[in-house]
Amino acid sequence: MHASDKQYDADYIELVGRQPSLDYHDKDDRDDESTTSNSSNERQAMLHRRYSDLETPNERRISLSSVSLLESSGQDANKKTSVAKTLAWQALPSLIISVVGLIMAGVLMDKYKTWALFMKTPELFILVPILLNLKGNLEMNLAARFSTSANLGDLDHGPTRRSLVVGNLALLQVQALVAGAIAGVAAYALGLINKPGGNSATYFEGMYVIASSMISAAVSGGILGTFMCGLILLCRKFEVDPDNVACPMASATGDIVTLLLLGGCALVLSNQINTIFSTILFVVMTLIVPLFGYVVWKNKHVKSLLFVGWVPILIAMVISSLAGMVLEKYVEEFKGVALLTPVLIGLAGNLGSIYASRISTGLHGESKENHQIVEWTLLAMNVPLQIIFLIIIWAFGMGELHYNAWFFFAYFTVSMICTWICLKIGKYMTFGFWKMGYDPDNYVLPYLTASIDLIGTILLVLTFSWLTSSGADDMALKHTSH
Repeated sequence: MHASDKQYDADYIELVGRQPSLDYHDKDDRDDESTTSNSSNERQAMLHRRYSDLETPNERRISLSSVSLLESSGQDANKKTSVAKTLAWQALPSLIISVVGLIMAGVLMDKYKTWALFMKTPELFILVPILLNLKGNLEMNLAARFSTSANLGDLDHGPTRRSLVVGNLALLQVQALVAGAIAGVAAYALGLINKPGGNSATYFEGMYVIASSMISAAVSGGILGTFMCGLILLCRKFEVDPDNVACPMASATGDIVTLLLLGGCALVLSNQINTIFSTILFVVMTLIVPLFGYVVWKNKHVKSLLFVGWVPILIAMVISSLAGMVLEKYVEEFKGVALLTPVLIGLAGNLGSIYASRISTGLHGESKENHQIVEWTLLAMNVPLQIIFLIIIWAFGMGELHYNAWFFFAYFTVSMICTWICLKIGKYMTFGFWKMGYDPDNYVLPYLTASIDLIGTILLVLTFSWLTSSGADDMALKHTSH
């Protein structure tokens, strides 16, 4: 059934239509059935990938945790309460872990802004939000696809599970290496724009930034991709809905691992910055891309994904580049911007990604859910999470901030606005891509996270500017002469 035939409204989304046929097991060259002739090629490839290895319809099943979460429109208040409690119970631990991870990432960013290496090469600091957004998109796309596959029962079939794991990890390396190179070029180009007259720009410096970006993206992709696959398989085993867990965990671990790797690579390569060593690394990593691409091409489950989803990833990088420019401009003007920004946009993005991932799973499984209950539950979950975060940074005196009631009120208000915007964007974007015949698992999250990167950064800077100009709180960073 074509996605545009789905009927939905603001509160309940009821998915109607027949289940995709499972009769073409191990017949890759079989033509699409006439009843689906109006579907897009990508939609057909997506359905074929998800179901082609299942031997019988009985092997396609929704996990017990997913069934309990995909409520029908006739559920009473107790059932709706159960949905909210189950969602909170499963998602809160991973979200709390993500808060800790985001705080650590914020601390690292705060340290990086005064690190001599990053001050000498400001393009590295511009690279940080671009690379973090990029890596988050790649891993969260993987998490969304695997969560849907797990909830549909695709990972229960041994050969299919192994093929999906190997294929997706190889695909992640292709995406990480290519996008890492583009991110490095973008960061370096933006750095040239911000340098008066473009002085001190050299070929070696450019290759140094690009090589650092590619190595960080590739290595972190391998580590985090393996972790995400294992985590989702564990969720399936213990009947926990991976839609509630996978994306926040990807965010929690992804930022820290990528930041540490970027700092380490930049430090090691800085000793050879004026040599061809970075160029050699760039050539070697470029030659590796076709090898991983060949593995993906030979894998029937992910072959169609090799050329799918690049547009949103590239557009997301452009949007994140704008966020990076805003961050670089104001990180030295206002206290705590580097510390607060990752948590502000990270938590909003995590809550929005949970929502989008759940909706996508429901669309693929042709189930229905009370989205109003889920949306309000996720928005309410932002309250304790932000309180935990504010208590932590206040208790440890982090970020050189001046804590008073106006600061807490202003930051909390901005965080709730960002979360509400992110939930709405995630909801309507997921339905929009599905209606157009595209798999939301491959398209929504890059746009979602990049948008909230830019929106959150701008809102935070405007709030700090208002606090300072109004005299409610002094957020200006005092510069001392050396």
